[in-house]
Amino acid sequence: MIKVTYIISDINKALAFEWTAQYIDKKRFHLSFILLNPGQSDLFEHLLTSGFEVISIPCNGKKDWPLVLWRVFKIFKQLKPDIVHCHLIQANIIGLFASRLAGIKKRIYTRHHSSLHHKYFPKGVWWDKLSNKLATHIVAVSKTVQNILIDWEKADAHKVKLIPHGFLLESFAEVNRERVLAFKRRNDINESQFVIGVISRLTEWKGVQYIVPAFKTFFQRHPNTILVLLNAQGDYEKEIKQLLKAIPEANYRLITFEDDIAAAYKAMNVFIHVPIDEHSEAFGQIYVEALAASIPSIFTLSGIAADFIREGCNAFVVPFRDSAAIYKQLKKISTDYENAKSVAYQGTKDVQQRFSLDKMIKSLENLYDS
Repeated sequence: MIKVTYIISDINKALAFEWTAQYIDKKRFHLSFILLNPGQSDLFEHLLTSGFEVISIPCNGKKDWPLVLWRVFKIFKQLKPDIVHCHLIQANIIGLFASRLAGIKKRIYTRHHSSLHHKYFPKGVWWDKLSNKLATHIVAVSKTVQNILIDWEKADAHKVKLIPHGFLLESFAEVNRERVLAFKRRNDINESQFVIGVISRLTEWKGVQYIVPAFKTFFQRHPNTILVLLNAQGDYEKEIKQLLKAIPEANYRLITFEDDIAAAYKAMNVFIHVPIDEHSEAFGQIYVEALAASIPSIFTLSGIAADFIREGCNAFVVPFRDSAAIYKQLKKISTDYENAKSVAYQGTKDVQQRFSLDKMIKSLENLYDS
């Protein structure tokens, strides 16, 4: 049996890790987990309750790295894993360093960000390049990430393996009506309203600042419309709220947290996700989730969308940073909603073919086995 230790940082709850732990072939792989967080997490409780060996280590940033690295090194010497698989920046740096010091031959990290450091935190590129050097294998979650690793950072192309995220897609398709109505009641959304939904942190590169003006124009012609912004918090919140002043408060909702995200999708008539360039989004799971829920969607081609989204075939595509184009696609969708639903259904078929959880799990198992 192959022993694999996951080291994950700065995550409270993540279905992807819960699914991997549940569905990986336990006859071939023994999984253990090290979690680096400021405090305890929902993921820790879930893994512990599910019977996994899981260790939580407090980590509050760079000042803690030396001590945390030493503790992780000692844990590796005790567990003696065959493989260490790191996720997210602090875990990458600490896990790859400690596993190399511990003599672990197979050191993997999954690259969950794309151009973030290149654009906004240039000093972070040094850590990315160091991680590329320390790892024996790097999982790229999209071709965008693969290109950044190889072309921008000159990582060894032989190390880089393309493994997109996988999902339990049926969880987004099979949502009963009562859950949808409950979501609308919680957020004071009228059953008759045409719901335009966004799920995005309020940060500049997510492009929400181009959605609000498009909605304003659409609302002026279709007053029974509401804009629902979920996960609505972040460093660009002030700017977005300023734009929202041009819209009546009754016609938008700012929702910072929603537990039943599948019901939120099903409450939408249109979904919009428009990052500002092709490489800001590393993957963009909401592209997949919205189509898994069969919601007509307006997208820019960032992250994984560039790999499979096609205008008028499985979604409605707009150029980057273009409010007028977003409005035109909203008008097109509302004018012929039956056609928009047909396009969305094709999107559902496409994500089912490309992004099943089983496909991702098998790819990981093959990587661990190689």
